[in-house]
Amino acid sequence: MRILVLAKRQYMSKDLLDDRYGRLFELPSALASRGHDVAALIWSYRRRGPSFRVNNGVRWWSEDLLPFPWAHQRRLTGLIAKIRPQVIWSSLDAIHVIRAVRLGRKLGIPVVADLYDDYESYGLTSKLGLSKPLRSACAASDGLSVISQTLAKTVQERSPGTKVVSVIGNGVPEGFANRGSRDEARRRLGLPLGAALIGTAGALDASRGIEDLIRGFAELHRRRPNVRMVLAGPRDRQTSQAIAAAPGVIDLGQMPHGEVPWLYTALDVGVVCNRDSVFGRACHPQKLVEMAACGLPAVVAAVGDAAMLLDASNLYPPGDALALAERLDRQLGAPHIAPRSLALNWSDLAVRLEALLQQVVDFHEPGRASR
Repeated sequence: MRILVLAKRQYMSKDLLDDRYGRLFELPSALASRGHDVAALIWSYRRRGPSFRVNNGVRWWSEDLLPFPWAHQRRLTGLIAKIRPQVIWSSLDAIHVIRAVRLGRKLGIPVVADLYDDYESYGLTSKLGLSKPLRSACAASDGLSVISQTLAKTVQERSPGTKVVSVIGNGVPEGFANRGSRDEARRRLGLPLGAALIGTAGALDASRGIEDLIRGFAELHRRRPNVRMVLAGPRDRQTSQAIAAAPGVIDLGQMPHGEVPWLYTALDVGVVCNRDSVFGRACHPQKLVEMAACGLPAVVAAVGDAAMLLDASNLYPPGDALALAERLDRQLGAPHIAPRSLALNWSDLAVRLEALLQQVVDFHEPGRASR
């Protein structure tokens, strides 16, 4: 298949091209490794300048949103004429989904919209009045790839008549969990060898319920003075102050993603906080997938897909810091590891996406062989 990917460049505090990170980098790369012709045009909300590069067999074009937003449209028009895509896969916010579906209808190209999150929960969607157009675009798309079972159900209820929906969660790269021993990981990161360590990596802000962890750890530390909490990732100012004031916390700052497996190897128990919010119910936590891949016992907020996928011993009610402390205490005493089957690699997930894309291409081009 000839596949055109449309997305934005910065997401999850990462730069898609510079950090070679996450769903929007890994899935196109895996499709290219399976022999498909994959080209991608990404829109940068920060000044990066127009660029072209080839990574993992994918041709990546990047254009800045400002100061010349029409440069992206010119590039898009040229790429469609050059590549003649059989299908468009568009991801990351309401604007991208709406624009892609309208473009596909205009040019007669099938479009699969990727819902990495509940885009209706984004402030920009509400501010620009895009909720209704987004629902219409989802119903008019030729297919949807959706991050979670919970979000798939929500979208189908909001947009009756939505065609093909495939749940494609988050994954891990090949070899993600192949690290050394716990002691080796602790030495590498400068962590104490003899302490019990709990912790997490990734976004550390109020929207993720990080206050549960800070308050829960305070109670756990009272029960187990030898326990330490290790944190790494971007955070808001309020969270930074709370972390700095908490006893027993080891703050590693913002850690390169390549170091995260070492952290999960070093810990005794991982934590995945979340709120019972629109975001929390829709997401498929990347942290959970990565911890499962590393065989790390975890305590996870019981919200969205996590509540359906995990045993009660791995869950705590979001907002209940005392229950979180209790689960952490139990996990330290008698660890219960989440199934490694939760941690599919991106190559396996790309097979699902390939099947979805092929389905809409075959429906759109009956009797024609895809390439």
